[in-house]
Amino acid sequence: MGVAGCGKSSVGTRLAEALGLPYQEGDDLHPQANIAKMSKGTPLTDEDRGPWLDRIGEILADHAESGIVLTCSSLKTVYRDRLRAAAGEKLAFVFLDGSKALLTRRMGNREGHFMPTSLLESQLATLERPDQEADVVVVDIDNTPETITDLAIDGLRRLVAG
Repeated sequence: MGVAGCGKSSVGTRLAEALGLPYQEGDDLHPQANIAKMSKGTPLTDEDRGPWLDRIGEILADHAESGIVLTCSSLKTVYRDRLRAAAGEKLAFVFLDGSKALLTRRMGNREGHFMPTSLLESQLATLERPDQEADVVVVDIDNTPETITDLAIDGLRRLVAG
């Protein structure tokens, strides 16, 4: 989880491969109306995100026993709580955390993504940091994708062991 440009897709695919789990890109689950809105630089509202969060929750529930790595922004506590309610006790979040400057640079280097850099500011304003939530691993993204993935795995192992 995290704002645009934090590396959710890159880390998510690596994490899924390392854990031997299926991977689902959360952006692929957005209704077309959401994609159109974001493509125009218009931030999504809670109402816009509702059907998307419901679909993510369904997928998490379907994989509650077998496991899945699913990437999504989950910017607000209420969104994460909604996903926790759908998925059950075995849900953990990896929060990919980085500075605004790093995120802006990464977004500027992306090609073919519908989310314009102009929406980063609204995502950062919406973000309710999950640092104090029990089922969250916080990983600094100022590293290579491989290192970020290794740190995420280490943090998830600590969650399971703890």
